[in-house]
Amino acid sequence: MLATTTFTASNSNPPNPAHKNASPYPPSSSNSRQAHIVSINRRGLLASLSIALTPFLASPQIKNLTHYADFISLPVSEARGLFQMPPVRLTNRYFLVRAGESEYESLGIINTNPVAKTSMDNGLSEKGKKQTVRAALDLKSMGACEGNCWIWPSITQRAYQAAEIIAAVNGVNRSHIVPEYSFLDARGLGAYEGKKLDSISEVYASDSLSPNIKPPPIDDGTPNESVQDVFVRVTQLMSILETQYSEDTVVIVSPDSDNLSVLQAGIRISLSGLAKSGSSMLVAYRHTNSRRLQSTSA
Repeated sequence: MLATTTFTASNSNPPNPAHKNASPYPPSSSNSRQAHIVSINRRGLLASLSIALTPFLASPQIKNLTHYADFISLPVSEARGLFQMPPVRLTNRYFLVRAGESEYESLGIINTNPVAKTSMDNGLSEKGKKQTVRAALDLKSMGACEGNCWIWPSITQRAYQAAEIIAAVNGVNRSHIVPEYSFLDARGLGAYEGKKLDSISEVYASDSLSPNIKPPPIDDGTPNESVQDVFVRVTQLMSILETQYSEDTVVIVSPDSDNLSVLQAGIRISLSGLAKSGSSMLVAYRHTNSRRLQSTSA
């Protein structure tokens, strides 16, 4: 219900308290003006205020831009276009780290279903922890985190555990660990899920023929990704990093080697050129290998 306030306007003089018989109401006569009743509700009040304030809130119309710039000098930032592979240059320094051996891998089993990526079975094995410590020390010897350093691990259990070890060894605050929830997932191997690790060589043989060949599909939710699919993911990741940071160091921690190998290949050469050469790009990274990523022009 709208609240209503009533105002009474009249030109009659107020009553004189000296006169006892004075009536508190103005005399009614044919010559006196009739009282005006003005009704104001909230909606009308807000509408009136908006009309009154419009000239003050509107953007100024600038006719002489040069003269206006003399009064207001704003810093001009360099515009960055859409990130493309291969990039002309990188604005940050990158180190690529493959996480150590997981519990699943210690059993010789392929596990790439994203549903299980935060499971403790996907965490580092004892061997994997030792591998990660060695990688962290390698990064320290390279001076990776001497400046402003950020660690971007996959949310996959073993990758995030590796990131925590790297941060501890290199003196990086935990607030500089930024988990990545999808772009750094292990490559989905489809019907190879649950098979022996040795069978992954069949996938790499297909990759050497074309980056668009996918592993056979499966209906348990495990994606079947081609090299091209992985390429799209890591390109999106680099687009975020190159936009969010400038002149910083970023340590990318992946649960598998495919992400890092595709990323490194994308930075240096195009996928079409790789397909013509007939060589596989998925051979560069073993457990906890640490490498610096550079663009072609770097």
